[in-house]
Parts: sequence; C-alpha cells; structure tokens
Amino acid sequence: MKPSRLALALACPLIFQFAVVPSASAQAAWPSRPIRIVVAFPAGSPGDIASRLIADKLGQSLRQPVVVENRPGAGGNIGADVVAKSPADGYTFLQGPDTILTVNPTIYRKLNYKPGDLTPVITLARFNQMLVCVPSSGIQSIADLAKKARSTPDGLTYASGGPGVPGHLAMEMYVAQAGIRMTHVPYKGPSPAMQDVLAGQVPCGYLASPVVAPMVKAGKLVGLAVSGSTRSALAPHVPTMAEAGVAGYNASFSELILAPKGTPDAIVRRMNEEIGRIVKLPEVRSKLLANDLDPAPDQPAALARQIEADTAKWQAVIRRVGVYLD
Repeated sequence: MKPSRLALALACPLIFQFAVVPSASAQAAWPSRPIRIVVAFPAGSPGDIASRLIADKLGQSLRQPVVVENRPGAGGNIGADVVAKSPADGYTFLQGPDTILTVNPTIYRKLNYKPGDLTPVITLARFNQMLVCVPSSGIQSIADLAKKARSTPDGLTYASGGPGVPGHLAMEMYVAQAGIRMTHVPYKGPSPAMQDVLAGQVPCGYLASPVVAPMVKAGKLVGLAVSGSTRSALAPHVPTMAEAGVAGYNASFSELILAPKGTPDAIVRRMNEEIGRIVKLPEVRSKLLANDLDPAPDQPAALARQIEADTAKWQAVIRRVGVYLD
C-alpha cells in the first residue's frame, strides 16, 4: 500500500530535521580534539612567545589542548603552506607576521600558497622596528641622519636582518619619503646585524626592537625612532618616526592568527572572541608588552581590510627597491 500524499508531506520535515541534526551537533561540539597552532617562525621569536602565552588559557577556555608547533623557514612560507593545505575544520591555525600575506606574495618569485588560501582570524599584537646608530657616528636624531646621508658622497650604509624583512622595508620607505640615499647591508637576522653596528662596521641599522632596545638602554646604541604609530614599551623615550619629524610615516607590523580558507565562520568568530579576551588579561598583556608586542585584537573583517591596505603599501616599496627572492 502506497503512503498518502499527506503522510509524505508530514514526514518530510521530520526527515529533513533528522538529516541536519548531526551536522549542527558536530559544529556545536567543536572542539572535540586538540587544536594545533602552527608558528611560522622559530621558538623564541615574537610570534612564538605570543602563541605560547595564549595557548594554555585558550585550551582551558575551549576545554581541549592547544598545541604550538614551530614550522619555520623561507620568511614564514613553510608554515603558511602547511596551514593553507590543512583541512578547514577548525583544528589547525597559523601564527605568523602579517608579512606572510602583505610582503611575501610580492617579494618571493614562487609560493606554494596564495594569500586567499588563508582566512584572517585576529591580530595578536603589533610590533616595532627601531632605527639605531652607533654613538661614534655622531648621529643623534632623524634630522642628523638625513643631513649626514646628504653630505656623504657615497651615501650612508644601514643594516637589516635580511632582504625583504620588516627593517629593510621600513628603512626604504623612509629613504624614499626623505629623498635621501642609503645603501642596504643585509644580514642573516637582526642579532648579527646589531653586532656589526655596535662594532661600527655599519653606522646604523633598522632592527627588531627587542634585539636593540637593551643596547639603547645601556647607551651602546642611539635609538632614533621606532617604525610604528606608538612607542615601544622597551624604550619609551625613543620617539616614533612621525614624532621624530617624518610626517605621516607608519611602518607598523603585526603578529596574526590565520585559518585555512573555508574554516566555518562560527569557529573563526569563537577563536576571535576567545583570543581577544585572553590578550586583554592584565597578566598576558604585561608579558606581551615586555616583549615589545602591543596587544591589538580586532575583528576578522577589520583585519582583512588592514591586510589589503598594507599589501598595497609594501608592494609599492618592493617594486621601487626591486628586491625579489627565490
């Protein structure tokens, strides 16, 4: 005997309801296993420090372990590629600087991922580069630097932690704006660069603030300015570039949390809410500031807009300088 049309009509909503319940329950149950944060730089890097500061508290809030895994190399590209190719199920996230999305796609000739493969979740913190000079150079201010660069026939040299790193790009943006000429001397990281500046082999450097701030405090280096829009907690007496007289200059950089493209919006929002709450906790905030990381939680949409604006800004600098990497 065939069921009546009325019976089928009554049964269909029930069939549909039972069909969608497992999917809704599965999402409501997130997370049901450990979450992995892939850090795209080595242990001890600013982003790694920030990730480990939030991991335990995030795990407590989500009631699942949050595991930090370092996958460094190629300016963050290795870690980014790992996460871009991971399932978009809310169990793998990327931690890295914004340069992974704003700089690397322009500066590297070949990438195994596209910026669109990664979804913005939240900004963990902003960080600075610091423009420093050795005291024997006689440079005590940005005005001194510009004057000396103009009066030096071959131009002044400056050190950075490598081609295309934040310090290199920040200095080239200043050089273009000031209309001066300086020669870039790249190193394999900010620490060896700082050693040569201290030795007077290179008079100045634009380097990571946590590396050079102790030398500035000790009087072994002169801090001229920091790159961002706010002063560094490690050297509050050092002005920003804008405060030092470079109007409109802002070379801020950020440590981000990103997710694979396609990660459910509900999971992205939950991670945003939990991490945003954690970085505002006094004990977490103070530890971040002690590492020159200024907590700056935002919404995913706002972060996406910032990435777009910064991409355009750094593309212009990279194309002017003509630095490209394999």
